[in-house]
Amino acid sequence: MPSTTAHSEYLPLDTVFIKPASNSYISTSNIESQWEGLNFLSPPNIEKALEEYSVIEQILSSHSSSIFSFPKDKNLSLDALYCRDASIATDHGMILCRMGKTARKGEPESQKEVYEKNGIPVLGSIKTPGTLEGGDVAWLDEKTLAVGHTYRTNEDGIRQLKELLEPRGIEILVADLPHYKGASDVFHLMSILSPVDKDLAVVYSPLMPIKFRNELLKRGFELVEVPDEEFDSMGCNVLALAPRKCVMVSGNPITKDRLNSAGCTVIEYLGDEISVKGGGGPTCLTRPISRFKK
Repeated sequence: MPSTTAHSEYLPLDTVFIKPASNSYISTSNIESQWEGLNFLSPPNIEKALEEYSVIEQILSSHSSSIFSFPKDKNLSLDALYCRDASIATDHGMILCRMGKTARKGEPESQKEVYEKNGIPVLGSIKTPGTLEGGDVAWLDEKTLAVGHTYRTNEDGIRQLKELLEPRGIEILVADLPHYKGASDVFHLMSILSPVDKDLAVVYSPLMPIKFRNELLKRGFELVEVPDEEFDSMGCNVLALAPRKCVMVSGNPITKDRLNSAGCTVIEYLGDEISVKGGGGPTCLTRPISRFKK
């Protein structure tokens, strides 16, 4: 039996891909020309961003076996920093997404080139008119993949995902997410769900579909509830480095305390420039490829 799997959000990290701030933000002039059109809250300061990102790299280096970096690509936008969104990792190969945000359309093909260079197989890709983003997808267990139906991931994208994975014994569990702030906002399934152990997930229940939330409870998940005042500061965006060992953006003390009470160890990082301004927390900043089985 293989010692690693891609079908987990919480097992100990093995291999992970990142897109360093130096390779995505590139320069101050690049930031200035793009930030507003991409709906960043304000233009990131590149020097501070590089400092913040170095902390993320140090954390990942201490908790994974291999880290690979997606290279600079001037044809991509600042959003390429959030590299989870362009692909989905499975034990059968990578699935290349088709981005719901037009400015990000080049990211999947760019990632494909890197995967092929590193000998990582590609299972398939989402084709027009389908859209699917990795931030809308989360493994609940080795045989169950949750996917959010959102403005970034449409019905045809979900249909194609099912065609790729259901014949391989994977159940696709669909969560129909609300309108919330509309089509221009970044609102993924993982904006409201972060599994951090086989039976523990960080959630923001006010925006969670009742049917989906009840399914989590039925499957035995304990839910760590993010308070209203910590949703916009990405209290719900938590990356598991290993079971109940998590990394999150600093500034969410209530959620952190609730995680600690659930037996979690929490590592925080300052993410003003790399997370808050662009709307992407630690799960967005990483594309885990494999995790170690116990």
